[in-house]
Parts: sequence; C-alpha cells; structure tokens
Amino acid sequence: MSEPFEAGALADALVDAEPWTAPRREEIRVVRAPGRVNLIGEHTDYNEGFVLPAAIDLEIRIAYLPTDDRRVELVRLDTGQRDGFELDTPRPRAGTWLDYVAGTAWALAEAGLQLTGLRGVVASTLPTSAGLSSSAAIELASAWALLDDRAAEVDRFELARRCQRAENGYVGVMGGLMDQFAESCGVAGSALFLDCRSSAWRAVPLPPGVDLVVLHTGSPRQLGRSEYNVRRSQCEAAVAALARDDPGIHSLRDVTPMALAAEAGTLEPVEFRRARHIVSENDRVGATVRALEGGDLAAVGELFAASHASLRDDYDVSSPELDAMVEIAVAVPGVIGARMTGAGFGGCTVNLVRPDAVGALRAAVLDRYPARTGLTPMILPVRTAFGAGRVA
Repeated sequence: MSEPFEAGALADALVDAEPWTAPRREEIRVVRAPGRVNLIGEHTDYNEGFVLPAAIDLEIRIAYLPTDDRRVELVRLDTGQRDGFELDTPRPRAGTWLDYVAGTAWALAEAGLQLTGLRGVVASTLPTSAGLSSSAAIELASAWALLDDRAAEVDRFELARRCQRAENGYVGVMGGLMDQFAESCGVAGSALFLDCRSSAWRAVPLPPGVDLVVLHTGSPRQLGRSEYNVRRSQCEAAVAALARDDPGIHSLRDVTPMALAAEAGTLEPVEFRRARHIVSENDRVGATVRALEGGDLAAVGELFAASHASLRDDYDVSSPELDAMVEIAVAVPGVIGARMTGAGFGGCTVNLVRPDAVGALRAAVLDRYPARTGLTPMILPVRTAFGAGRVA
C-alpha cells in the first residue's frame, strides 16, 4: 500500500480539502472496500447460477467526518473533482461517479437504515474500467461511511444486497450480486463459492504455491449498460422459450447441458449460444471448486481455457486484446490458467501462476503484448483480501 493511501495521509488530504476539519483531525474515520477478481463463473450471477470470485488488495478508501447537515460531499483525490448531494432531497441520476454514492444512499434509506451526512475524500488503487468492479467498491465504501458506526451492525450479505439494489434500481445496470458480495464478504487467502439462487456461500482456500496475477489489457472495459442489459434480456428470452415446454424452468440455472441440446431448435441461434455459455459455465464453477480443493491445478487450467473460449465464442464478450493476453500467458511455463475476467470487451484477465513464474509472465507480456496490440499493459500481482470495513 503506497504511503499517500495510508489512513494518516488520507486524513491529511481531508484537512487540505476541508480546512475546518483540522481541529477534529483525530476524529476522522477511514473506510475501505476491495476490488474483486472473478476466478470463474462469468455472467452466471444474474442467471441464478454459481460464481467463484475473490476480494483483492486493490481498493477504494474514503476518509470522512460525519456532519449534522444531511449533506454528503466528496472530493476525488485523483482528479480533484468535488461533488455532493442532500440526503433528504431526491437526486436524479447524472451519469457520473457520484451516482454510485447517491444510489447507495437511496438504497440504504429505502431499507430504513439511518444515514449520516459527511465530508470526505476518495482515494483508489483500483484501475477504472478494468473489470475489477470499482463500481461495487465505491458502493461498499460509501455504505460504510454513510452508515458510520452503524455499519458493523448490518449483516455483510444484506449490505451487499443493498449495494446491488443501488446499481440495479438507481444506476440502471442490471447486474447480479457477485461483485458486491465478494467485496463485502471477502476472506483473505480464499475465493468465495456463491450459489446466487439460495445465497449459500463458503470460502474456498486457494492451494499453496499459487499466485494471482491480473493483467490489464490497456483497453478499457467497454461492455456498457446497454450491452450488459442486452445479454441479460437474451438469457431471459431463452428461459421463456424453454419454459414453454418445461414450466419447471425458472432460470438458466434449471437447464442441464443435455436438456439445452435437445431444445436447440426452439431457440433463436443467438439465444441458444448465450444459454449454452451460462449452462456450461455453471458446471465449470463446480468443477473448479473441486479441482482447487483437490489440488488438481491441471484441471483448473483446462477449465479456465474452456471458460474463456465460451465467453469469446458463445457469449461474445471477449476482445482481440483479451484473447491476445490469454494466448501470451498460457504459453509461459508455470502459468496454470488464464481467462478474461469481468463483464468483457476489454479490461483484464485473471491468471493463476506459480510464484517462480511471475517474473517470466511479466517479461513475456511486456515483450509480446504491445507488439501484437499497440497497447501498454499493466501487470498487477494481487492478493486475496478481507471484505469492506473500517480502517484502524
């Protein structure tokens, strides 16, 4: 963690932004929320399926002081931009980063939770538009600040649901629960296996001798609100068609690969491919959990490869840059598995790597990737982290 990101430095930054806080510097609170990387289970969460994300040690922090005036005002330290809103006055969505904060306040208030006004500064080590869910991180960090001392009394899973409600109902992105869940409930040293229908979850420890490396393509994630919602509607259309013959089908979670193959003629070709990705990806999540727990890293690598191919060919959310990054990574000895992670069309890949191969992976990416794409990559070794909370 860099020095400007430490709690004391953030308190100093708040004093610089809000000089009136100087006499109360010792009262400044700092909250944090991690980003997340999804090991496998992409686009399955909004289809009531299975996912396997992990919270990571790239994060967003907010240093703040509570106020009595029912106003929330924040300054972004990366841009210097200041923006705010009144807690008791409806605020229309504005298409800016503050929507995630205002939406979180709206969703928490809708649940009857008591909020506090505040003045704060926001700092981040999470690259934006990378598919590492900086949006959920600002929601979770905002929730902990807005709830102040009451945040620790709210169940972590319920807090994730409230932040998902903000993104669905206020921001207008109809994503599933995975991002907020991982960033609220994260466990250091582990991925998190979540059943998005029953909400049952458990930690899945990563085996020893495995490092996580995120490779940013240098191409911003571009699967915007409209395309994301199109994918969701295509899945819903497939469910509606399949349910005409089997009323027991309520989501693609209820469809087996064999049943889907038998009903291929009842679906539009694009709907069939979207459904095939979801159905097969759910199977891959379970298989990956078993392989990790059994130490079968070769199987994990094969499952990563199959997942990336499915996202590329059936769900159409990969990109030439993501494909190039995966191809370069898997050619490096000691790379166990590589696949795109996140919503798609740019952003990052997730790589499971043996510790003594991280340097070779870095060298290969820096040597080969710019020549293939003309873009500058970022190599981000990460560690799994605990979920959102107060910084001591």
